[in-house]
Amino acid sequence: MEHLTELNTIKALLARHGFRFSKTLGQNFLCAAWVPERIAEAAELDGDTGVLEVGPGIGCLTAELAKRTKKVVCVELDRALGPVLSETLAGLDNVEVRFADVMKTDLRALAEERLSDCARAVVCANLPYQITTPALTAFVEAGCFERITVMIQREVARRVCARENTADYGAFSVFMQWHTAPEICFDVPPGCFIPAPKVTSSVVTMPRRTDPPVPVRSPERMFAVVRAAFNQRRKTLCNALSAGLGLPKETAAAAIAAAGLPERIRGEALSLAQFARLSDALSVEKTD
Repeated sequence: MEHLTELNTIKALLARHGFRFSKTLGQNFLCAAWVPERIAEAAELDGDTGVLEVGPGIGCLTAELAKRTKKVVCVELDRALGPVLSETLAGLDNVEVRFADVMKTDLRALAEERLSDCARAVVCANLPYQITTPALTAFVEAGCFERITVMIQREVARRVCARENTADYGAFSVFMQWHTAPEICFDVPPGCFIPAPKVTSSVVTMPRRTDPPVPVRSPERMFAVVRAAFNQRRKTLCNALSAGLGLPKETAAAAIAAAGLPERIRGEALSLAQFARLSDALSVEKTD
């Protein structure tokens, strides 16, 4: 079905099926044709790719993905969209819609079951705002998606891509940058949606790293250090590590010095490489 981003088409389609927007589900449908086209372009798709799409809405991005890929599996929470999607996706034989809560779905199992005949699996979606952070975490932890390309709130996109010594930089930044190489592609203003959200959105593409960006003895230990550093980010790193990891301050201070970091540094100033060095230094201190 064409013209899925035209306002009159959207209104007539939803009226025909008696559909009403749910504020609880954070539903905002695209009404600017250039947006789904550019999202699909940013995802770097080809005819051997299998796509997981979360929250297809009325299917305007789904249709763009279906043109460019081998298969699209959509996970949609709102069953009221069933009749709408049956109409808009009619004739697209490479699209499958599953009505489920993506946050309660085994994503690796889903990809293995439905996308195993594809050369690679990726995520491409206009994510519901309220599940952005946990959904991104779940996509990464599934470990089976080569690239994640999503439209999310601009403020979250900035957090994902933030560098050390900036206000947006935090534990989630480190997590996403450790596992992926994120890049903001473009912004999408509120007027491109119906109903219009109160915030600007950004499209971010995140190719999965095949190797860690820097060496570290124990990624699990490093992320424990990262969480401790940012849980009390206004404290010095020494105090934050002491409180967050239950270490004597002398042990934390010795590890900070061994990692070549200033005594009074805060966690928000550390790069990925510095967090890795600090984690290794703490492992040595713990062993000693």
